[in-house]
Amino acid sequence: MSSNQEKKTSQPGQLLLILGIMFIAINLRPALASVGPLIEDIRLATGLSNVMLGLLTTLPLLCFGMVSVLAPLFTQRFGIGGTLFGALILLTSGIVVRSLDWIPALYLGTLMFGIAIALGNVLLPSLTKRNFSANSGFITSLYSAAMAVGASLAAGLSVPLAQQMHLGWRGSLSVWALLSLVAFIIWIPQLFRLKKIATKRRFLAAMKHMGQSVKAWQVALFMGLQSLTFYVILAWLPAILLSRGYEAEFSGWMLSLSQATGIFGSLLVPYIAGKTNDQRLIILVLISIEIIGVVGLLLPDFGSVALWVSLIGFVLGGTFGLCLLLIVLRSTDSECATELSGMAQSIGYTVAAIGPVLFGSLFDLSGGWTLPLMLLILAAALKLLVGLGAGKPGKV
Repeated sequence: MSSNQEKKTSQPGQLLLILGIMFIAINLRPALASVGPLIEDIRLATGLSNVMLGLLTTLPLLCFGMVSVLAPLFTQRFGIGGTLFGALILLTSGIVVRSLDWIPALYLGTLMFGIAIALGNVLLPSLTKRNFSANSGFITSLYSAAMAVGASLAAGLSVPLAQQMHLGWRGSLSVWALLSLVAFIIWIPQLFRLKKIATKRRFLAAMKHMGQSVKAWQVALFMGLQSLTFYVILAWLPAILLSRGYEAEFSGWMLSLSQATGIFGSLLVPYIAGKTNDQRLIILVLISIEIIGVVGLLLPDFGSVALWVSLIGFVLGGTFGLCLLLIVLRSTDSECATELSGMAQSIGYTVAAIGPVLFGSLFDLSGGWTLPLMLLILAAALKLLVGLGAGKPGKV
C-alpha cells in the first residue's frame, strides 16, 4: 500500500492508529522513570555502587544508541506495525525479568526493554511522517505528551507503590508490565492495517548519505544533548534532593513534578513549532529558561525547588517534542524519517548514555553537586549551538 493510500484510511482507522500510538508512547518512559525514586532502596537491597546504579539508566541508553540505527532493517523485514508489535512483547517481558530476585536479571531485563524502547523511539516519528504528515506538529505534541505522562506517573507512584502498597521496590518496578500489556493488545489491529511499503533503498547507502549531512548531525547532537540532561535529571534528581535533607517521597514527587511540567512543554512546543518553518527563536527561548532552572537548582537557598524543577521539566519536555518534530520536518518522506530518526537517536542516545554515569562520577569525585550541575549548564550551551543549526529551515 502506498503512502497516499495510507492517508486515505477511514476516520475510525486513523483514530484507532492514534490510540495505538498514544499507548505505545505512554509506555516508552515508565520502565526508566520508575528507577530514580527507588535508587536508595535498590542500593540498600543490593549493595550496588553509584556507578552500577547509574548503569541501570545508562544501559537502556546504550541500547538506544546501538539499536536505533538498525531500525530500518527491522521495518524492511517486518514493517512498522510488525516491528512495534514485537517491541511491545520485548518491553513487557523485559520489565518482568527485571523484577526477578536475581541481580543479573536486573540488568538483563533492563537490556531487553532498552531494545524495545529504542525501536519505539525511532518508529513513532516515521509513523507520523507516513500517516499524519499534514498534522505532524499536532500528532507529535500528542504522543510526546503521552511519553511525559508515562514518565510522570512512574516517577510519582514508584515510592508509594513500594512503601504504602507494600510491593517493595521489585514489585513497584514490575507494575508497569501491565500498562505495556494493554498497549500490546491495542496494537494488534495495526498488524493488519499497516502494510509494508516496498523500498529499493539500501541500508548502508542510506545511512552513509545521512552521515554526510550537516543538518542530520545537528538534529542528532541536539537530541543527544537534550537526552543527556533528561536522563541525568531522571536518574539523579531524587538523590540531589535527598542529600539536601528532603524525604524520599517528596524527592520522588519533585521528579514527578518535573515530568508533569514536561507534559505541558511536550504539548505546547511541538504544536507551536509545527506552525513555522524556522524553529531557532523557540530553541533560544527554551535553552535560556533551562539554564535559569539549572542555576536555581545549583543554589539551594535561592528560590523554591519546585520552581526550578518545573522550569527544567517544561523545557526538557518541550525540547524532546521539538527533537521528534525536527525529524519529521527535516525529512523528505517516511523512509527518510526512519533513517534520520535512527541516526539521530543512535548518535543522540550514545551521547546521552554518558550523562548519568559521568554525573554520578563527578559527584563521587567532588563530594558535592556543584561540579555535576555545571555539566548540565555546559550541555545547555552546546545544545543551543547545534540547535540553532537544526532549527534553521531545510531538508536533510
